[in-house]
Amino acid sequence: MEAPEGGGGGPAARGPEGQPAPEARVHFRVARFIMEAGVKLGMRSIPIATACTIYHKFFCETNLDAYDPYLIAMSSIYLAGKVEEQHLRTRDIINVSNRYFNPSGEPLELDSRFWELRDSIVQCELLMLRVLRFQVSFQHPHKYLLHYLVSLKNWLNRHSWQRTPVAVTAWALLRDSYHGGLCLRFQAQHIAVAVLSLALQVYGVEVPAEVEAEKPWWQVFSDDLTKPIIDNIVSDLIQIYTMDTEIP
Repeated sequence: MEAPEGGGGGPAARGPEGQPAPEARVHFRVARFIMEAGVKLGMRSIPIATACTIYHKFFCETNLDAYDPYLIAMSSIYLAGKVEEQHLRTRDIINVSNRYFNPSGEPLELDSRFWELRDSIVQCELLMLRVLRFQVSFQHPHKYLLHYLVSLKNWLNRHSWQRTPVAVTAWALLRDSYHGGLCLRFQAQHIAVAVLSLALQVYGVEVPAEVEAEKPWWQVFSDDLTKPIIDNIVSDLIQIYTMDTEIP
């Protein structure tokens, strides 16, 4: 049974006085590591999104204190490569991770430490599959956002579309949403509409004839979407960006 949209604390939870909960800070940092390591490994956007989702889902099922989050992250990258058919070598993941944590350090030698870390990644992957009950294939918002952007481009004035980077901003918002657990708490279609709605608001772009229309433009894309759901998603996104300013 799925939880109601927006329910639960999740990685975007806030602690006393509105400060990010300690767990949320850790998950934010580790998700940032997954994204940066993924880019250096040449991963496409969908495998990176899958790696972040696997990571967040694993810690929805387990206690943060019980596992090294960065080892889970490395195994998430390795597993996501298999799921999305962009296979990565454990050696490359280890080298990129080592450079991330030790920018001025030397590459790891193929010694006992290297092989122990490699074995840890592989064993951790098996653990994660069991914890997640082998449910590691996800429906991401990317394909929906692409479709919505094409449709919206045809609705809007060409000059208005060309002079505002709505599409670039919407893709950036979607990418950054994976710093938290939005991907687990909301439907993919709803996230796609919400990041597009926020991008339009940022640049003050209005959808033509929205006032005269029988229903708002975003409901044309998703019948079961409501304004409170969009507001919840946007609120979670704003929390992520607020956290970004608070975490070095």
